[in-house]
Amino acid sequence: MSQVRSSLFERVTQRRGLRQFIKFGIVGASGFIVNLVIFTVLQRLDPNHTVAVHYYVIYSIAFLSGGVSNYFLNRMWTFRSSAHAGREGAQFLTVSLVALAVGLLVSYLAQPYLGHGHKTWFVSVCAGIFVNFFINKYWTFREVV
Repeated sequence: MSQVRSSLFERVTQRRGLRQFIKFGIVGASGFIVNLVIFTVLQRLDPNHTVAVHYYVIYSIAFLSGGVSNYFLNRMWTFRSSAHAGREGAQFLTVSLVALAVGLLVSYLAQPYLGHGHKTWFVSVCAGIFVNFFINKYWTFREVV
């Protein structure tokens, strides 16, 4: 049985796209944590608890902070890119802005049901994971696909 598991593990890890997706997920998890920490800190800094007014600003700042972290880690570790950092950074930012727009739309649609807190934030962040990976893999980091 352990040979079967070992063989399956080797086959899975030999697939570059799958390895990249797993690494992208690990990097995404770290960006998710950055996003969560910044979202929580900014939410708690609101002295009047008027998060409803500032929710979209807080969400955007937290999301883009996680995105910056993700860009550098994906460039160095996931895709091991040596292409032009400025061009890739601009493309990654563009993809992040598209994912942000999707997240804001999902937030807008989810808030009547989930409120302005972490539940809505979580659903919104999760909305763009696959789109983010595939656009970045085949557009931003296409030279190393």
